[in-house]
Amino acid sequence: MDATGAHRREPDDVVELFAHEDGFFWIDVPVWDDASEEVVLGLGVHPLVLEACRQRNYVPTVHGYDDHVFVTTQSPFLGAVGHVHLLELDQIIAHHYLVTVHGPINPDVELSRAQVETDGVLARIEGGRFRPTTPAELSYAITSAVARRQSSLIREVAAKLPDLERQVMSSQFRDPEALLEAMFLIRHELITTRTMAAQCHDIWVRMADIRRMTDDPDAVRARDLADQFDRVRSLADGESHFLFGVIELYQTKVHTKMTVAMERLAVIAAVTLPVTAIASVYGMNVIVNQHTHWVQLVIVLCVMIAISLMLLRWARRQGWW
Repeated sequence: MDATGAHRREPDDVVELFAHEDGFFWIDVPVWDDASEEVVLGLGVHPLVLEACRQRNYVPTVHGYDDHVFVTTQSPFLGAVGHVHLLELDQIIAHHYLVTVHGPINPDVELSRAQVETDGVLARIEGGRFRPTTPAELSYAITSAVARRQSSLIREVAAKLPDLERQVMSSQFRDPEALLEAMFLIRHELITTRTMAAQCHDIWVRMADIRRMTDDPDAVRARDLADQFDRVRSLADGESHFLFGVIELYQTKVHTKMTVAMERLAVIAAVTLPVTAIASVYGMNVIVNQHTHWVQLVIVLCVMIAISLMLLRWARRQGWW
């Protein structure tokens, strides 16, 4: 990239990198392999940077060196059954070049999903809507797209919460497993994205403090990125509080229903226990009867019914039913 715009180059052209006084190179690596490692190695980056590009980094990180900075950010992508994929984006930022390395990513995720941010910024450059003059400015645009993707996922999850709340409010708990699974999958999506945003915020706060990033406007951009990720974290916290309220409502309704069920079982036990006791004692003391004693039977039945009615009336006064 130079004053005339963006120009596509071949990997072999990178050897001319340090011969140019104006412009800079943007090297995008969709999949890390031996060829890309050879190109990046030719830039003179630190060995730890190469090691970090080879492997998957589950936590965002930042390394500062004399002539370049290495930073890792993560974008979320919702997969099947509520799984949140971590789409890693590594950046090597120097005075004359920017290297962006994607992945490694899960084989189940299409490569294009990991290139959303870089493809979007490249489209803006080629369309003339964006003309970065430094690698730091280009990195700012790409990382801002990462923050927007995180924010977009929070809003996507937030759109599910009103319907979930209605289900909890109107649920008769005939199929509690499905409702529980939906609540905890949404909770997992929120917490995962919130963790990404919080870690990226801390990384870019550190970037603003690195000596080579203290000159304006680079420090201003780093602080702005930290603020963007902090706002995403704040959004996630707000939606998490709302979701936790829905979960608490669900738990309260379940506990109330269980309490009511226990009270009804207590009423049934209280009503049937005396009847069972009388029947047991009466039956044990009548060994053999040649015929039915109707008067005696009617008296015993009346006593049972009277006791049951008295217990039902007492339970009613206690408010059990």
